[in-house]
Amino acid sequence: MLQDAGRVIIVVGIVLIILGSLLWFFGKMPFLGKLPGDIFIKRDGFSFYAPITTTIIISILFSIVLTIIANLRK
Repeated sequence: MLQDAGRVIIVVGIVLIILGSLLWFFGKMPFLGKLPGDIFIKRDGFSFYAPITTTIIISILFSIVLTIIANLRK
């Protein structure tokens, strides 16, 4: 049981390292953070940014990757 949990944590860590490296090397992706549904409010001395749509898309992609990993383990 603990060995399986350890493997899952290692795989998730490797996926996060790869994703982080891609974002770092390729710089900021031009479409992320500027999608319809992302909220950006800028006023005098105040700015607020809520990437709602971007967060939903990243969550869906992450769920797909984890589902694929889970199905490969079966």
